[in-house]
Amino acid sequence: MKEAERKSLVVFIILIVIGALFALAGSQNGSSVAGIPVFALLVGLAFVIQWLVFIPAYKFQTEKFFDITGSITYITLVVIAILLSSNLDTRSILLAVLVTIWALRLGTFLFTRIQKAGKDDRFDEIKPLFFRFLNVWTIQALWVTFTASAAFVAITTSTRKEMDCYSVIGALIWLFGFIFEVAADAQKSRFNADPANKGKFIQTGLWSRSRHPNYFGEIVLWVGIAIIALPVLQGWQWVAMISPIFVTLLLTRVSGIPLLEKKADKKWGGQEDYEAYKKKTPVLIPKL
Repeated sequence: MKEAERKSLVVFIILIVIGALFALAGSQNGSSVAGIPVFALLVGLAFVIQWLVFIPAYKFQTEKFFDITGSITYITLVVIAILLSSNLDTRSILLAVLVTIWALRLGTFLFTRIQKAGKDDRFDEIKPLFFRFLNVWTIQALWVTFTASAAFVAITTSTRKEMDCYSVIGALIWLFGFIFEVAADAQKSRFNADPANKGKFIQTGLWSRSRHPNYFGEIVLWVGIAIIALPVLQGWQWVAMISPIFVTLLLTRVSGIPLLEKKADKKWGGQEDYEAYKKKTPVLIPKL
């Protein structure tokens, strides 16, 4: 085994350990089925689903089903959480509906986009390497787990509370973020679909207020989910508050903004209009 593959194997093991520890923490005070905590079962299924889809993805060297698999995983886990959890209340149903709506919308959008593009060039160097490609799918399992952890813990917990101001405020924040993200994605899709804009960058609509308005909306909606879940968290269940923090760090420090900014700088860097756009437009939080 080559050195790069050995390192990827070590990373694979570390990812599994992180997932197991997170499953243990989030299962405290939660519902169980046949002695197995429902939250832990959800985390385990997140990994299993990714690994099952990885098999044909590696065999046929394709990433076309990567994003849609993530969305299907969210929806599958939400349904299982609802079916296996005891004493469901309005808060649980609300969280399940909001996560499902988000997953359906984003999954459809991303799948349609990659079908039009033909491929995602981020995977070109990764696909031929077994463990490195497997790690991408394993990381997606953690992404699902961390991102929706607040919702999953709140749905599976044995602690139930009536709808309150947290539920209303959280739902309104989620709605604002969701609309913002959908509007930003729609504006960019229309811009890219216009042949007159070929080779240009978008700087109109919400994109004139932020260089990444869709990511801003994404972060805001998960903050809303966390606020709805907040009143029922106890003990180690507070680990679920990693949800909006994880989304923010992922999009602003890892795979979101840094990669897109680097790609944009390479394509338009030095152009007067692009440099002016960067100077006057915030990276994430929209200007008024």
